[in-house]
Amino acid sequence: MSSDSGKPTTDSKPDSKPDSKPDSKPDSKPDSKPDSKPESKPESKPETKPETKPETKPETKPETKPETKPVVKKPEEKSVELPEFEKGISDKIVEKFGDKVEVAFVKKDRVGINVSRENIHNVAKFIRDGLNYDHVESVSGVDYPQNQEIAVVYHIGSYSDPSLARQILVLSTTAQREENPIPGNDATRLPTLRDVFYSVEFHEREIFEMFGVYFEGHPDNRRLLLPEDWADLPPLRKDFAIKGR
Repeated sequence: MSSDSGKPTTDSKPDSKPDSKPDSKPDSKPDSKPDSKPESKPESKPETKPETKPETKPETKPETKPETKPVVKKPEEKSVELPEFEKGISDKIVEKFGDKVEVAFVKKDRVGINVSRENIHNVAKFIRDGLNYDHVESVSGVDYPQNQEIAVVYHIGSYSDPSLARQILVLSTTAQREENPIPGNDATRLPTLRDVFYSVEFHEREIFEMFGVYFEGHPDNRRLLLPEDWADLPPLRKDFAIKGR
């Protein structure tokens, strides 16, 4: 087909421009700043002040006053009324001998008198002649090694005076105690009362063999129960020991 201008025409196509793609810019990412963490300040701990303990004052204990115990009044010591009859007996002995004798006790039916070996004979005679005691019922001995003495005690009564029927007068004296006794040949001696009270004859012999007290003036100072050749300690002394035990 020809155009009016006589020039061949070619199909007029629009200029094919290359596709105008938008510039591919790199993605504009926001600047990746490092995370801005708040500055990590060291934790500001409150100052740990040492605990201010309250001052421990020593406990003020109340003063412990000693207990004021009520004053206990001691009962008034009542003067003991001595039996009249027995006191009359002891008074007569003291009146006669004064400080040469000592009243050991005064009680119903009993009077106790202590006397030295030097005065026992005279006191015994007064008890017989002035107070009507007429016999010795018994004689006993007591060994006192701590005092270095042996006591001899006479228990005196009366058959002839009815007012003395229940009375016992206890007359005591002491003899020197020997550590190594030789009965009859040492200082353990007393005057006998055999000439005042006949009944002491066997009693004094028994005291001689059992305690080693020799009675000067006794008519028969032989042993009573032990053999005459007894060579050991007197058997009722506290230092006597049975052999083999």
